[in-house]
Amino acid sequence: MSDQRRILGIDPGSRLTGFGVLDFAGDSACYVASGTVKSLDGGFPDRLRQIFESVSEIVDQYRPDVVAIESVFMHKNASSALKLGQARSAALCATFTSAVEVCEYAPREIKLAVVGTGSATKDQVQHMVVSLLGLDRAPAPDAADALAAALCHGHQRRLRRELGRSATLASLR
Repeated sequence: MSDQRRILGIDPGSRLTGFGVLDFAGDSACYVASGTVKSLDGGFPDRLRQIFESVSEIVDQYRPDVVAIESVFMHKNASSALKLGQARSAALCATFTSAVEVCEYAPREIKLAVVGTGSATKDQVQHMVVSLLGLDRAPAPDAADALAAALCHGHQRRLRRELGRSATLASLR
């Protein structure tokens, strides 16, 4: 069985949605692509349509096995939290035409996996993404966050695999 997986990370936003695509072979991550979906024009329903259509195109182009998406966190402003949730839903719905596994990670969990602290800044996330993936330059902040989500999932897969082996060995004793 091959342990190669393509992971699409998504950092949802109502105006800027980051995406990052990584290929994992075992524990090694290889950068494929990243960018930002800009949904700045029109009313809110038009912006949601832009997110949906753009993420659909990304899924069609890169054909991921897994989507790692940042979960909604509570904003101080309820209206902002609702808009973020709707943007996240538009991005998620765009993946449903493909047979992909969807995994959700809290922003703090992603930062902890990539930077080592759940309270990392966007600059720290960008720096670690560049370092871990050996990139020549830093991706845009939202694209870096999406790549961090993909890295987080890749690391979680390894951890779950190791924990499964440990549990299996313990049950054999």
